Amino acid sequence: MRKVCKSCKVFVKGDECPVCKGAQFTESWKGRIFIQDANKSEVAKKIGANVKGEYAIKVR
Repeated sequence: MRKVCKSCKVFVKGDECPVCKGAQFTESWKGRIFIQDANKSEVAKKIGANVKGEYAIKVR
């Protein structure tokens, strides 16, 4: 299962979140969204995504 940053909900491969530099992760998530252009995306604005990437919709 893939891990997600609890703060910004971005999918993470290493031991540090590339967006917020946090280290708290979870493997309990539901749904995912891929943001191509955070500046033009209405969805990115709703979820608070500032960087392109893959995000979880719901994180526990």
